[in-house]
Amino acid sequence: MKKLTSAEVREMYLRFFEQKGHEVYHSVSLIPKDDPSLLWINSGVATLKKYFDGTLTPKNPRIVNVQKSIRTNDIENVGFTARHHTFFEMLGNFSIGDYFKREAIHYAWEFLTSDEWIGFDPDRLSVTVHPEDDEAYDIWLNEIKLPKERIIRIEENFWDIGEGPSGPNTEIFYDRGPEFGDDPNDPELFPGGENERYLEIWNLVFSQFNHNPDDTYTLLPKKNIDTGMGLERIVSILQDAETNFDTDLFLPIIHKVEEFANVKYRENRETDVVFRIIADHIRTVTFAIGDHALPSNEGRGYILRRLIRRAVRYAKKIGIEKPFMYELVPTVGEIMQSYYPEILERKDHIMNIIKVEEERFIETLNDGLERLNEIIEREKQLNRSVIPGEEVFRLYDTYGFPKELTEEYVQEFGFSIDEAGFEKEMEKQRKRAREARDKTDSMKVQDELLTNIKDESVFVGYDQFSVEAEIWYIIKDQQLKDEAHEGDEVTVILSKTPFYAESGGQVADSGYLFTEDFKAKVLDVQKAPNGQHLHKIKIEAGSLKLRDRITAMIDDVYRNEVIKNHTATHLLHQALRDVFGDHIHQAGSLVTPKRLRFDFSHFEAPSDDELKKVERIVNEKIWEKLNVHIQEMPLEEAKAMGAMALFGEKYDDIVRVVQIGDYSTELCGGCHVRNSSEIGIFKIVQETGIGAGVRRIEAVTSNYAYEYIESELNKLTEIAGLLKTEPHNVVQRVHSLVDELNELERQNESLLAKLANQEIASLVNQVEKVNGINVVAAKVEASNMNQMRNMVDQLKQKLNTAVILLAAENKGKVQLIAGVTADLVKRNLHAGHLIKEAAKVCGGGGGGRPDMAQAGGKDATKIDEALTTVYAYVKEHAE
Repeated sequence: MKKLTSAEVREMYLRFFEQKGHEVYHSVSLIPKDDPSLLWINSGVATLKKYFDGTLTPKNPRIVNVQKSIRTNDIENVGFTARHHTFFEMLGNFSIGDYFKREAIHYAWEFLTSDEWIGFDPDRLSVTVHPEDDEAYDIWLNEIKLPKERIIRIEENFWDIGEGPSGPNTEIFYDRGPEFGDDPNDPELFPGGENERYLEIWNLVFSQFNHNPDDTYTLLPKKNIDTGMGLERIVSILQDAETNFDTDLFLPIIHKVEEFANVKYRENRETDVVFRIIADHIRTVTFAIGDHALPSNEGRGYILRRLIRRAVRYAKKIGIEKPFMYELVPTVGEIMQSYYPEILERKDHIMNIIKVEEERFIETLNDGLERLNEIIEREKQLNRSVIPGEEVFRLYDTYGFPKELTEEYVQEFGFSIDEAGFEKEMEKQRKRAREARDKTDSMKVQDELLTNIKDESVFVGYDQFSVEAEIWYIIKDQQLKDEAHEGDEVTVILSKTPFYAESGGQVADSGYLFTEDFKAKVLDVQKAPNGQHLHKIKIEAGSLKLRDRITAMIDDVYRNEVIKNHTATHLLHQALRDVFGDHIHQAGSLVTPKRLRFDFSHFEAPSDDELKKVERIVNEKIWEKLNVHIQEMPLEEAKAMGAMALFGEKYDDIVRVVQIGDYSTELCGGCHVRNSSEIGIFKIVQETGIGAGVRRIEAVTSNYAYEYIESELNKLTEIAGLLKTEPHNVVQRVHSLVDELNELERQNESLLAKLANQEIASLVNQVEKVNGINVVAAKVEASNMNQMRNMVDQLKQKLNTAVILLAAENKGKVQLIAGVTADLVKRNLHAGHLIKEAAKVCGGGGGGRPDMAQAGGKDATKIDEALTTVYAYVKEHAE
């Protein structure tokens, strides 16, 4: 049996099916796109649902992929079994209405047994089929020529997840030998049974039925193939590993963990579990954060936090007391670099997030474990075996212990936890948080003085922009005053006011308080604990006394710009729901005269086309000249008419409902235009993500939108000038320039190839003999690694037998490549080992196959010294 690396198996699988006419799909993000039903991508087929359900038709009906996946339904088993993982890679080949059972089975058999590919002994393979799938049975028996005794019919061989495509499946098993089980009385010792001898390596699903809503099954008009083979499993066989963890996918991580631990892997079973847990969890966390997931207290973020904390807790068992997991990230990246280079590219970001998460938990871990052990001892003395829910919650709230971590820990002592009690305490906390939020909104200006002011001040600013009012209170330095003078900044409460106090995302009004002898600018307006509007003013002229009669006048231009943006947020909210669905909820907003900002819940970044659609809808509603109708009514009546409320917001019994035509209905206490046409125009200027599952749109309206569009058009005109064309021809001109650039690059590549050929001829004349072996070591002119690889290939062809080491300098960095012809590989010469030695000299690293390897370096002044390493290497290692 071949000894293959995990990287070689990946590459071989893709290459095999590519030769069978399949299009290679690269692994996509672990964060599902357009699929809120999934927390994580959990299989290869999960990324292809749109093809299997007929939503989209692929250009090529034959697809092959190696898909990174996460499954977290049995985290507690990871580390304790040989093959449970939270992160894994699924090798899959798929047919969308093209080939079916015969081809799928033949392809699988060829890949597994052909000496050109995996090369398994056919006598080691067995299969299972569904009892009613005679077609698959006949193919295995009569075409593959598998003996009857190695074709087992099993009722469970039917893939079905409810409504939609379903069908029988056949599973392929590898016999690992009698050392993994030979008891003839073991009822589970057969392919498909619960045993370690017969290892399932490939599952071929034949989607031929549609599972109907009434639980009947009908044949699909187009039959599909969906297969899955776990990379970790097949690699464990190829590398003769007892478990998946004893392969090149995990061992480098485990050996790195040994550097921090006080024990070694394989010293005893208990500590082996710890090494495996850490190795598994760091892979999951590294890849998930690399795909922009973040630890948090909900959703996929909670899973990451739980995995990190589980690993940190277990690490104590092998003597690790400080943050260490983040230092494993580069090792994960190096293992997976050949197919997932993004991990090393993003390693600094990933390491930083994991380190912060570790540090935060380690601060409380020891105290938390001490407290948990005290609880266990107390419950033992009381002859109880269930940890109270209040204590589980306290460990979560005070020490950061996920409920599952506590549950797993106490199970080691024969305890369980009170889940219902824990959930009851969690709900109490949520209620406290909601109440605290409500309180915080008014706490900005709350103190004892304001709390004691009970007089009811009236807001009349919905309809009136200027009113006569009386000064009821003057406050300065937290004290009541009888008067204030020019230059003073004070807070006043009026008998009535047109000034809107900041709330609901809408900024406060600006304007003036004045009499014939007095003038003050209103700087800010907030709400007092009892609802009065607090006007922060700066007196520009005259003096102010209690009971003075003044005119309060808002800046109507300022207000009119604000209300355009506020009504626009309502239109935007509904347009987002129209485009993305009813899961969209407002998560915050800011309405100012110049712009609006709207935060909303959504699981992915909207596409440009989707944002354009949202923008178009808002503008269409503006141009439809929809009347804005505002009324007060009981809360239940408002809900019954479909009014949208802010999630988690607390409302009075009587609420204010803002209706924009028959398009948008929301509960809102803010100020709005009378007709949507007053908004003029709406333009989105930016869309970003601001947290897990929260997006932000910033937009402008009216004259600010015009100014923004004018600015963009001016840029277009400027670009047109630079391109020496008219604005309407800019796109065409850019396309022409791109074509010209591509042609120049092609000519450049051709010229470089000619120069390289000349250089190759020169290098052939520089061959030196070391122990009778041709050796080429030279610094070359090359702009990228592809050119250097071509040079090595050409030198191999011209010299037939040689060891080659080339170096190039690009922008102060070093590029190195080594090549060894096949005959010299057999003489113990290895390009990967050679390149590592050369790269060390230049302060870099790298590796690769025996026949070809590449590396990078930092110190270009060491190139000549690095090239000399090839001579010593050949002398020392050639056999």
